[in-house]
Amino acid sequence: MSAIETRLKELGVTLPDVATPAANYVPYVVVGDMVYVSGQISMNEDGLILGKVGQDLSTEEGAAAAKTCAISLLAALKSACDGDIDRLLRVVKLVGFVNSTPDYTEQPKVINGASDFFVEALGDKGRHARSAVSAGALPLGVAVEIEAIFQIA
Repeated sequence: MSAIETRLKELGVTLPDVATPAANYVPYVVVGDMVYVSGQISMNEDGLILGKVGQDLSTEEGAAAAKTCAISLLAALKSACDGDIDRLLRVVKLVGFVNSTPDYTEQPKVINGASDFFVEALGDKGRHARSAVSAGALPLGVAVEIEAIFQIA
């Protein structure tokens, strides 16, 4: 088992299978030492995490939804690395979208659910640049969608 997967296991996290794209795109693109992962939507073993943060979900529930996106991002990264997730050098950037009400302003706290998870699971490799923006709606009505850029060896 890889060092990263050992750490994930310590955290009680198992990487899911990479989600099949719902439209005309690929899950990731590798260019040189960079991996660009398509947006991953909030879902857990029970299914999609739906709703609008600030109306249907609290900030804390939104952050938990963002963490599920981060786990799916790592699953896609593992696939891009032909199963060797230890090729990860660092998380470069996240772009997080929060399905939220017009007056909701805590999008950064929601996306912290992913950012905090990456640092907890990956240490300094998990520190990254990021954006956290509001969206009036997201695909399928999910609460959060996050895309990522990773650097690999």
